[in-house]
Amino acid sequence: MHNQPQLEPAEIGQRVRIIRRRRGMSLDTAAGLAGISKSYLSMLENGERRFERRGLLEDLANALGCSIVDLTGQPYLPGDQVSAEALSTLPPISVALFDATLDDVPDQPARSVDDLANLARKANEYSANSRYSLAGRDLGALLTELHIHAVAGDGDTRRSALIALVEACFVAAGNARTLGNYDLAVLAAKRGQEAAQRLDGLALPAFAAMTVTTALSRMGARHRAQRVAAEALATVEHADPNADDTAPAEAAGMLHLSSAQMAAKDHNADLAADHLAMAAEIAEHTGERNALQFTFGPANVRAWSLSIAVELGEGPVRAEQITAISGFDAALTTADRRAALHFDLARAYAQADGTRDGDAVRHLDVADRIAPQRIRHDPVARELVAELDTRVKRRAWELDSLKRRLAVGSQIVND
Repeated sequence: MHNQPQLEPAEIGQRVRIIRRRRGMSLDTAAGLAGISKSYLSMLENGERRFERRGLLEDLANALGCSIVDLTGQPYLPGDQVSAEALSTLPPISVALFDATLDDVPDQPARSVDDLANLARKANEYSANSRYSLAGRDLGALLTELHIHAVAGDGDTRRSALIALVEACFVAAGNARTLGNYDLAVLAAKRGQEAAQRLDGLALPAFAAMTVTTALSRMGARHRAQRVAAEALATVEHADPNADDTAPAEAAGMLHLSSAQMAAKDHNADLAADHLAMAAEIAEHTGERNALQFTFGPANVRAWSLSIAVELGEGPVRAEQITAISGFDAALTTADRRAALHFDLARAYAQADGTRDGDAVRHLDVADRIAPQRIRHDPVARELVAELDTRVKRRAWELDSLKRRLAVGSQIVND
């Protein structure tokens, strides 16, 4: 046993300064490329302001010619056994995706495709509820065996394997993205898309494209993410939301939400509003649905509208509108989506110039209690805790508890 200091979120700003100087870039140049002011960049580097918007992290990484993880230091050292177990699932996933393709697979036995499909569905359920250690358990073996059936199987077996492989890749991409391995997230998402494209139907390829879009966007490849989303939308934009099978329309709605968020990161409020309105219109007809754990419906559209408002700097107003709805989070059936909503409420209230910091702390505490594995691996969550800690006028046990749970400040991790 020995003690190792956990990385402090303040070091994101320090990393920005180090990389900028090593690139030989002035504050003016870097700020201009990132689309922010010189004074704001200086405050970020000095820890006087924090990275509470994902778009800001992406813009600065692109401006500096580095990856987002170069700035955040992800994946973070595990602060508890569950996090360590979750992170330990990523290397086997990587090996499986590099060792098997949809044209060439290892020569080894595989369990029945029905058993593997059931395991993929269960893993997806775990992932949707932010239980990444359970979702990723034996996922590498599951991916390999599904590849084997997808390549060597005949007829229905091959089709069933491809469908289950797409879902397993959703899990792999989501776990890797949340735990801070963005390259692996893109690899897994693209493999799922490749498998989906070998199947008939509209919904599965569109959901797979949504997963690719999300993975690319999180790593800052916004241009490619927008292209993938637009191409997929063209195939499902006329899907009937009143049909018996609403999955294609749900996929279209999710792609509109993702496109709206990317537009917000580009500071294009009008385009973001257009995509959001189209998603809302689809949701009015589909009602609350949950194909493949994507949780599309009116409640999720509201939740995404808050995330989009935060990116546009309009979080407090939208937060008030959402929290005025009785049971505003009740229709979000997965822990991931409920936690995301409360996390975005925290980010929104933190934009209120210190006047709503108590609400920000409260919602962040709720988010962490709902889905700790999700929140504790999020660099923006760690930045938010540090920001609130610098502004607090009266100590609150919730904030001190969050600092311990997210290892913000001078916490020590025992390993």
